[in-house]
Amino acid sequence: MANFIRFVAIRAALAITTLLLVSLIVFSLMELVPGDCAERYLAYKNTQGENLTRDDIEAERARLGLDRPFVVRWGTWVAGAFVGDFGESCILRVGISQLLGNKFMISAAICFASLFLAYLIAIPVGIYAASSRNPVINNLLRFFSYLGLAMPNFLLALMIMLVATVYFGDSMSGLFSKEFRDAPWSFAKLLDFLSRAWLPVFILGWSATAFALQTVRALMLDENDKLYVTAARARGLYGRQLRWRYPARHALGPIVNSLGFDLNRIFNELPIVAVILTLTEAGALLLEALARSNDQQLAGAIIFLLTATIVALNFVTDIALAFIDPRVRKSVMG
Repeated sequence: MANFIRFVAIRAALAITTLLLVSLIVFSLMELVPGDCAERYLAYKNTQGENLTRDDIEAERARLGLDRPFVVRWGTWVAGAFVGDFGESCILRVGISQLLGNKFMISAAICFASLFLAYLIAIPVGIYAASSRNPVINNLLRFFSYLGLAMPNFLLALMIMLVATVYFGDSMSGLFSKEFRDAPWSFAKLLDFLSRAWLPVFILGWSATAFALQTVRALMLDENDKLYVTAARARGLYGRQLRWRYPARHALGPIVNSLGFDLNRIFNELPIVAVILTLTEAGALLLEALARSNDQQLAGAIIFLLTATIVALNFVTDIALAFIDPRVRKSVMG
């Protein structure tokens, strides 16, 4: 037990260190953008027809604390980030936490649902494909997995929208119907959200399923050829009992460890899908902040939240792996 507690403590320290390092990188990139937040706000106001003087900018710079040393500003920002306070949007002058609202939670829910869908299909199908000797089934699964990897998510989204518009008169875009778009959360709004959220979940899960399927199949094929599986067959174990007790159990370790990577890959694909489907969530907001408004504070907050989610997921998967994989469990529990 002492070894396991030490294992958890080390993983927690590594997670916090990773978050601090990422926060430093994100904050440094925000600082490297030409012009500070006050100057970008001046440029934005000038485009709106307002004339702000240099004194106005200096006063704004003092109000935002931009005249303080870099380390002090980073320390203040990261301390606020750990409690969910990211300050104000550089352009909109609204609290970032208020601006994000539940948008990041919606994005996280869509990404986690896509990840769950991918592994719900890929794990049993990949295990079966690696164990089956039927060439027709193997070739079909290989074809669909290659198709999932080859077809971009945005193209799949456009195809579904085109078919839905032609045959059903509804483009299926957006996360809410018009009557629920600005309404407070209720059970009816939740049902409306679920009736539309399945589409981005399916689209994002499309390539994730294909990638996971190839990974599971490759890992299972590698485990099936090892000596301990041959020894288990010699002892009279066959079929499902053999697959799930030995090769599948060992093959799932790398799969569990790759959850954070897969979540990050799904979120990377979310902004483009969000633009096509006109989704109002953090992916679309990140693209808006980076490509249009140049609001680095807002973009930095979203990137930090995403990183924190991935780091937390990796921490949980490390602990789960210690229970799933007997080799890891033996090394950390003795």
